[in-house]
Amino acid sequence: MTVRTRVAPSPTGDPHVGTAYIALFNLCFARAHGGQFVLRIEDTDKARSTGSSEQAILDSLRWLGLDWDEGPDVGGEHGPYRQSERMEIYGGYAQQLVDEGKAFVCYRRPEELNELRESRRAEGNSTALKHSDLVLPADETEKRRAAGEPYVIRMIVPEEPGVCPVQDLLRGEIELDWSMVDAQILLKSDGMPTYHLANVVDDHLMEITHVIRGEEWINSAPKHQLLYEYFGWDMPVLCHLPLLRNPDKSKLSKRKNPTSILYYQRMGFLPEALCNYLGRMGWSMPDEREKFSLAEMQESFDIQRVSLGGPIFDVEKLRWLNGLWIREELSQEQLAQRLVAWAFNADNLAAVLPHLQQRMETLSDFAPQSAFLVSGELSLEADQFSALGMEPEQLLKTLQFALWRLEVLQDWDRDTVWDALKTLSDSLEMKVRDFLAPLFIAISGSRASISVVDAMGLLGPDMSRARIRHAIDTVGGVSKKAAKRLEKEYQAL
Repeated sequence: MTVRTRVAPSPTGDPHVGTAYIALFNLCFARAHGGQFVLRIEDTDKARSTGSSEQAILDSLRWLGLDWDEGPDVGGEHGPYRQSERMEIYGGYAQQLVDEGKAFVCYRRPEELNELRESRRAEGNSTALKHSDLVLPADETEKRRAAGEPYVIRMIVPEEPGVCPVQDLLRGEIELDWSMVDAQILLKSDGMPTYHLANVVDDHLMEITHVIRGEEWINSAPKHQLLYEYFGWDMPVLCHLPLLRNPDKSKLSKRKNPTSILYYQRMGFLPEALCNYLGRMGWSMPDEREKFSLAEMQESFDIQRVSLGGPIFDVEKLRWLNGLWIREELSQEQLAQRLVAWAFNADNLAAVLPHLQQRMETLSDFAPQSAFLVSGELSLEADQFSALGMEPEQLLKTLQFALWRLEVLQDWDRDTVWDALKTLSDSLEMKVRDFLAPLFIAISGSRASISVVDAMGLLGPDMSRARIRHAIDTVGGVSKKAAKRLEKEYQAL
């Protein structure tokens, strides 16, 4: 049997270091067994999936050196490799389960589902809804069908008490209670499959032998195992890796740690060092050394060396390791080449010079005026913001609202950023100059720089958002209580 693994990211935002972590371990497992590694794009979320996000995933994984044998850009025998191009496949499998009595058509309305869940919650029961909870009388079902009401297809899951034993490569047998498993939607009302159906069908058709994924999917394993049983297919070996954690042991999140691969690329981390660091997340070389290449990791890889304790993603530790790579692995000539490729290349200069040329009197003016564009985290002080004369609460509100608005932008350029911030300032009934003032400091570290929206266009979304988060922390941060209040106010705009 040829070992085949896969990574299946959703192109709905910035490429996440967690995606690279899972891709790295899938790649190393496949290579250690002489197998193949597949990249599949799970883009069934039509509202949020974008081509630019997909390209960012491809570019960032390749930057890290994580190459795949089959995928949307290289093809393969099991394509297509975008779920959006496989839509005609899923409906037939969902209907097959309905015909065999293993799934059912559900006409329940959203308000009815809410009432059912609230009723179960009030009784102290699990809110997982089963077939018996959801089935309507035959005449009512026919009435809603005749009226053309939307419906979904749900799988039937066991209702009697009991556990579902799931075999895991690292954890052995895991027992999960069927009472916590709901009648999962397989096909949505728009005809799109959910992750659960598409994931199982695609893994089977692509002949995936080992599903190595994050431990957040453990609770979904009974649904997937049941689907394999329903279809009469052999199930891949499951392996759930521990989640990456912040230094405070919470789940890795952008609010506490930069999570975008593009952020680390923009910060000037070496791809070899970041890949090395991700390889240390819950795994170790046989000789316990901390610095190793991707090739060395692949040569020594043993999945059983994965530790189930939550690995800590510590940026300071990453910086230390990156420093080792710079000092020990690069000659001065190679370092010069990396610096040019990173920031001081012709394309970057061509983008920056139109904004600085009118401000320069000597060539030496270039470095201080452009320094913030090739810097990482800026050294900000609360006093810089105090000088604006804004009330502290208004200052935090302005920065937080701007961050929320910028976090949902799917396209990023100077004009898109301007339109988003101008619309927000109008909604807040603030002069755009006053609204942008704290953003000038957050982005450039100064009140006198090139246009802040031009600067954000040059810096890109990852660095721009990270600097605004840093600015929020610098001026005192937003407590959980304040965040809830601000979010309510933001949603009302």
